Amino acid sequence: MNAAKRLEIFRRLHEDNPEPKTELAYTTPFELLIAVILSAQATDVGVNKATARLYPVANTPEAIYALGVDGLSEYIKTIGLYNSKAKNVIETCRLLIELHGSEVPQTREALEALPGVGRKTANVVLNTAFRQPTMAVDTHIFRVSNRTGLAPGKNVLEVERQLLKFVPKQYLLDSHHWLILLGRYVCQARRPRCGSCRIEDLCDYKHKTSDD
Repeated sequence: MNAAKRLEIFRRLHEDNPEPKTELAYTTPFELLIAVILSAQATDVGVNKATARLYPVANTPEAIYALGVDGLSEYIKTIGLYNSKAKNVIETCRLLIELHGSEVPQTREALEALPGVGRKTANVVLNTAFRQPTMAVDTHIFRVSNRTGLAPGKNVLEVERQLLKFVPKQYLLDSHHWLILLGRYVCQARRPRCGSCRIEDLCDYKHKTSDD
């Protein structure tokens, strides 16, 4: 795929959705961090239902840490893997309190040192909360990047590096959200909805589908 096609892809995505947002509900960087930790192998809708109960009661490192693993588990038990996630969140809160003055750090290295925070989670927080031009590659972005020919790669790190290299700079900050939404609702795993896709004519996928 050439640079002109990539530019037109993101021009259209921007035109259709000038200010894309994450579908996770949050009001502070800390709330976002916890929501992203909880979202591993879970849906944003499921996470939002749990945090809608949790955050009115506890939405700071101190308040969640005070709940303890058992107390936190009661709020998030509708989410998959909630036991291990509760342990990670409580330990993350402890480290935020002890090492970071209860603030969410703004570097990938410091974020990845927190339990339950991998490279993808760190990139989401850096991009969404702190508006850094990072690229969090999830299953949707990995699929879209390879299927369309936008930024093919054999693994998520390769795709991340390709996207950072090839996405036009003026669109990089919001491209993570556009690609997730495209993969979640249009370029779906089992059968892409090519007939409804805004960039169908620019996509290199050889097995285009209709929406019939």
